Amino acid sequence: MALKFTDENFQSEVLESDIPVLVDFYADWCGPCKMMSPVIEELAGEYEGTVKVGKLNVDEQPSTAQKYRVMSIPTMLVIKNGQPVETIVGAVSKSSIVEKLDAHK
Repeated sequence: MALKFTDENFQSEVLESDIPVLVDFYADWCGPCKMMSPVIEELAGEYEGTVKVGKLNVDEQPSTAQKYRVMSIPTMLVIKNGQPVETIVGAVSKSSIVEKLDAHK
């Protein structure tokens, strides 16, 4: 199951993580975000223990979204060693996300 990231836990859960993290910036009203939700959940299960996978609601947690200049959603960031290493914008195929995750494991 995908983790729930917040402005409060972002530092400890994402930036200080020992393994790469996929952060899905989304909103409940966003159609493409809803399309990506099952893919994010699948990835969370498939990468358990090697990549942390979670979601951050931009309406509820605006400061983290602003810090990473998330202008459109869904936006997914791959963060490794506290730094963004990949940005994926829009509804994309699962295989394109897997390709980017595998490059940073």
